[in-house]
Amino acid sequence: MEINIFNDPNDVPQPKDKIKIERVEATPYPDGFRVHVEIDVTPFRERPNLLIVMLDEAGNNINELSVIETMHTKMEFTLHIRGKADPAGTYQIAVELFYETRNPPQDQASVSVDIPTADA
Repeated sequence: MEINIFNDPNDVPQPKDKIKIERVEATPYPDGFRVHVEIDVTPFRERPNLLIVMLDEAGNNINELSVIETMHTKMEFTLHIRGKADPAGTYQIAVELFYETRNPPQDQASVSVDIPTADA
């Protein structure tokens, strides 16, 4: 008798050299000062690290989040826009996946998110 504990063959944990960022999505909250970020990574045997950085249009670091040895392949975070009276504009969410070192990271992905003006 064979017991399949994985519903999808793609859900089989992979060695660390095969781990990639599968998906990054960013959605602004209605208040305009927060962004909901979803990240999916390849199922893994060894837990990876992530660095998530939010940059404004000028390239200024608005927020940064470190995830050390995540246990999850599907993650959700809320990033706050700080230091701006009006958060309207385009922001870049950059994600790096790494194990021992970030130089260079094992994988990178980014997505942009537009925060509308308050009267829009």
